[in-house]
Amino acid sequence: MMDDFGLYPREEAFDPLGVMLFKALQVIAFLFFLALLAVSPDSKEGKIDSKAEFMITMDWPDNHPDDLDLFVQDPAGNIAWYRHREAGFLTLDRDDRGGANDFIVVNGKKIASPIREEIVTLRGIVAGEYTVNVYHFSAHTGLPVPVTVTVEKLNPHVTVIAKETLNMDKERFEKTAVRFTLDAKGTVVSTSRADRSILESFFDHTANGATLSKYGYRQ
Repeated sequence: MMDDFGLYPREEAFDPLGVMLFKALQVIAFLFFLALLAVSPDSKEGKIDSKAEFMITMDWPDNHPDDLDLFVQDPAGNIAWYRHREAGFLTLDRDDRGGANDFIVVNGKKIASPIREEIVTLRGIVAGEYTVNVYHFSAHTGLPVPVTVTVEKLNPHVTVIAKETLNMDKERFEKTAVRFTLDAKGTVVSTSRADRSILESFFDHTANGATLSKYGYRQ
């Protein structure tokens, strides 16, 4: 036979143990791949920082051209706003300028976003009173703008501690949405709607008017 002369390669003897080891390695490799997928960080935009303790959201009607600003002051006097986005444990995560900057890029094209929203997160606890104000930076319609401010406690589960709607009807005018007080453990012990200006703390009052020396803002 031709095989007697070595013209055809001989098949190696079947080794069941080797096959089982090979299959076992395949299974281990597959499980390792699944484990990597499970622990991969979530890269989706808009995900809330799990370390945040409170989230303060201000929104107004979709596609509205007016520019409104959220100001939040903590008990230590730190203020988060559009020119000072990180102050103490406060962070302004989103600054919305109405129709001026609400665009997203899709396939290289700018598309107007209808959403009108600003968000401040509190990533640590300082006991005392927090003040949340709305400032009507620029008005284009001449009509009152309904603005809703929501304060949520995020841990150990999401709880709405305040939700107020204001009618902002005057340009360069400030209103208090809510004031809330925390104890050392982060428990809300009281809330209030009493007006308190945050912008007033920015200004040095002189004979020539009020001038903001720290941030270069002029009233």
